[in-house]
Amino acid sequence: KFGDGSTPFGLKWEKSKPETVYYLCEHNGCVIRQSELDQKAGRWICDNTGMWTRDGLAYFSASGEEVPPPRSITFHIWTAYSPFTTWIQIIYDWLDALKDPNGVKTFINTTLGEPYEEAVAEKLSHELLLEKVIHYAAPVPERVVYLTAGIDSQRNRYEMYVWGWAPGEEAFLIDKQIIMGRHDDEDTLQRVDAVINKKYRHADGTDISISRICWDIGGIDAEIVYKRSKKHGIFRVLPVKGASVYGKPVITMPKKRNQSGVFLCEIGTDTAKEMLYARMGAVTAPADEATPYAIRFPDNPDVFTEVEAKQLVAEELVEKLVNGKFRLLWDAKGRRNEALDCLVYASAALRVSVQRWQLDLEALATSRKSEEQDTPTLEQLAAMLAGGVNGNNH
Repeated sequence: KFGDGSTPFGLKWEKSKPETVYYLCEHNGCVIRQSELDQKAGRWICDNTGMWTRDGLAYFSASGEEVPPPRSITFHIWTAYSPFTTWIQIIYDWLDALKDPNGVKTFINTTLGEPYEEAVAEKLSHELLLEKVIHYAAPVPERVVYLTAGIDSQRNRYEMYVWGWAPGEEAFLIDKQIIMGRHDDEDTLQRVDAVINKKYRHADGTDISISRICWDIGGIDAEIVYKRSKKHGIFRVLPVKGASVYGKPVITMPKKRNQSGVFLCEIGTDTAKEMLYARMGAVTAPADEATPYAIRFPDNPDVFTEVEAKQLVAEELVEKLVNGKFRLLWDAKGRRNEALDCLVYASAALRVSVQRWQLDLEALATSRKSEEQDTPTLEQLAAMLAGGVNGNNH
């Protein structure tokens, strides 16, 4: 691998001295110079299975046992392996490429043999999200009137993030649940059922449930999610799949159920991420000010830490060459991003609630306030029973 200034491996050289180039091994940290390289002793190792070969004739498993050759093989080889060039020349080519606006793109495509990716926006810092941490007086803050959740499906776990929404789509992270276990095991799914039905104490003293959930079907048998949708209500738990196409709505709900009897919704992930990154990147608003589109996090390490902050900003918008055309795509570059995916799903659950069921956060907030005023406090109830309020004192 070529590496770069931030990686502890790859081709390294003294500044302005390409002749000093050497290779720093990614795995063992050893220094290799081109003159010392003996390709006859090398192995070609499969990234996915660990299977390896020296000559393309005999193949061995990761444990060293001889195995039948695979039906097909693909190799990724960049110019450093070529006997017709030198590492010194590669460094000269790289330094020349840095002087040309299009040179880096050409170097990556031809010398490294990799697709060119260009960040078209500055990557959001997770430290900005840490500035948005505030104290919640209750598990569900006073301004929150509606809860949604997003569930991300993995082969060995489910992750669910619960978000609370206030008027103006002010968002509050309420809870994080990681349910470990086989994705198709009934015990695992029953524990998912339990967190779906969990109630949260609101600042006004009432309990509030999750109103709508978007559950990702990617990477697992979709029927698992379909069955849970029917168990919890086909309008409450919506199976979703992503569509990385710019311009797609945040969520598209079909008019009819599919053959499994549920509404499989399509998420415009690129559209949703662009919207959410703009909101996360906004200037931090004071905690006591109701601020439309603001995003808040609790000072609760069981729910939000630096880990979740980094997952939320894991992706960046890059320009990629796909089928001969440049496209804008969100790319996590191998970083974990479950918290971001769940926020996308939770916001999609809010959006479909507005579009399909005419949810009005402002009207809901007004309704909750009027209910609070109509509901007597414990002290008032005690006074009523004693005849002290609207009663006769004898």
